[in-house]
Amino acid sequence: MILQGNIQEGAEVITDPESTEKTLSIIELISSGGAAGQVIIAVLFILLIVAIYIYFERLFAIKAASKIDANFMNQIKDHVSNGKIDSAQVLCAQVNSPVSRLINKGITRIGKPLDDINTAIENAGRLEIYGLEKNVSVLATISGAAPMIGFLGTVIGMILSIFEIANSGGQIDIKLLADGLYTAMTTTVAGLIVGIVGYIAYNHLVVKTDKVVYQMEANSLEFLDHLNEPI
Repeated sequence: MILQGNIQEGAEVITDPESTEKTLSIIELISSGGAAGQVIIAVLFILLIVAIYIYFERLFAIKAASKIDANFMNQIKDHVSNGKIDSAQVLCAQVNSPVSRLINKGITRIGKPLDDINTAIENAGRLEIYGLEKNVSVLATISGAAPMIGFLGTVIGMILSIFEIANSGGQIDIKLLADGLYTAMTTTVAGLIVGIVGYIAYNHLVVKTDKVVYQMEANSLEFLDHLNEPI
């Protein structure tokens, strides 16, 4: 009986360390970083929300701008060839896309030298590109600034840790030292995550915008070529 009791006590001793295993959630990790770390992570979270909003707002706007009927240019050329300038302008107004607005600008200049028509289309194209790239530069700023803000938290965290070591009087408080290290690591990770998201979103929008710009250029050249054809 005594032997069985000792075996049971030994089993309890072995299982005790498992019951004291500690886990750390993301909320606890952030809260352990101190006030400085929480402020920096809050700023990074706001930047993340702004980046996501700009990305989806611009993505939907660019997709809407790239939609155009495949027969649009054929209809425009037919109207222009038949002298139906008003019908061509009405068609451009109905489509209401960057391409149609460029073509409409060129239609309003019909009768003038071809160089003047080309210049008018180019000027209108610059305005359309500016509209497509609205707020996209903010994503580039976020992708560059977020890691720097995160590194700022790293420096603050290391300063706090060094301050605790310097004022420990030979007895280092591991808890206070860990708080500074939490600040350093959590802000670095958060800054890199926001920076990566902003960088990917920015480059994706640039690619999408370039496709719309190419579509605008191709249709503008097709329109100018049609005007340059001998009657």
